[in-house]
Amino acid sequence: MFESLSHLALQQYWWIIISLLGAILVFLLFVQGGQTLIYTLGKTDMQRRILVNSLGRKWEFTFTTLVTFGGAFFASFPLFYSTSFGGAYWVWMLILFAFIIQAISYEYRSKPNNFLGAKTFEVFLFINGALGTILLGTAVATFFTGSEFSINEMNFSKWEGAARGLELALNFHNLSLGLAVFFLARVLAILYFINNISEEGILSRTKKQLIYNTVPFLIFFLTFVIWLMFIDGFAYDPVSKNVTYESYKYLHNFLQMPLVLIIFLVGVLLVLFGIGKSILKAGTTGVWFAGLGTILTVFALFLIAGFNHTAFYPSTFDLQSSLTIENASSSKYTLKAMTYVSLMVPFVIAYIWYAWKSINNKKISAEEMGEDIHVY
Repeated sequence: MFESLSHLALQQYWWIIISLLGAILVFLLFVQGGQTLIYTLGKTDMQRRILVNSLGRKWEFTFTTLVTFGGAFFASFPLFYSTSFGGAYWVWMLILFAFIIQAISYEYRSKPNNFLGAKTFEVFLFINGALGTILLGTAVATFFTGSEFSINEMNFSKWEGAARGLELALNFHNLSLGLAVFFLARVLAILYFINNISEEGILSRTKKQLIYNTVPFLIFFLTFVIWLMFIDGFAYDPVSKNVTYESYKYLHNFLQMPLVLIIFLVGVLLVLFGIGKSILKAGTTGVWFAGLGTILTVFALFLIAGFNHTAFYPSTFDLQSSLTIENASSSKYTLKAMTYVSLMVPFVIAYIWYAWKSINNKKISAEEMGEDIHVY
């Protein structure tokens, strides 16, 4: 079935898979966003318990998607994985730490012999929500801003930044995307709570918080996108493979790939529609419009980062060390074998949909928290 595909076609196919997984992950970060709102929306112990359990039934989807995204990236583009994860050490260690304490918190928060107290684990959840979203957004922004690394002829990479990746968070453009992801996660969480919770005390605060978080999200997101359209990007020649700066590269990518531009614009409009629908209290389905819009928007951003002869992980230390989908990928044989495995993805998505629907068949309420069920 895939025997006739060229190595480049397989590389492009796997960049699309990676982009889709990354886009789904950003949507599922609503769990992290919700964790930062536990004390904002929950004013009583019962309300906080409802919020934590609403998120607790979904946190494994986010965690699993993160692991799948990382594993797929490692298998299909191993040179990126070794360069970024081996070089920007502290950034990835902080992200890993944030997700470890999340798993611990959901496991032990409601244990009867929890000597730390529920509030301690709620603080851990807040840390995961803030660090996880901001640092992931900051890391993805380096696909456009670049990082300080070099790669020799033996594909041995060396990180040239003394801070081992922490310097990435000091770049305003990286941080603007990180903060946009943080506030987007909070917006999606509020929309999710509206759809998933039946508790008037919580719902009465959602409209105000939705507005409060939408405004900074739009400011940081527009700051990043407008800046992105005017910067010099990192292009490579398809024949010589030399990397050079190209003025307005990412704007050119949108214009030269009109389908990607349409996906991006539709995604943005769906996010705004979902938010506006919920502010006007027109039903509880805003999260699905905004969620689909988030997936389309992030998917398009990933595509302009790696397609149209663009270096998806540029080096600001040595331009020719920049990584592209051609020089960073696995062998043709490996990608071909992985492509057969990828045919299982629709079944995995179907299972996630079924599990989500089964979990979500009833809105969470205070009465349910008193039933003999597993609670977080």
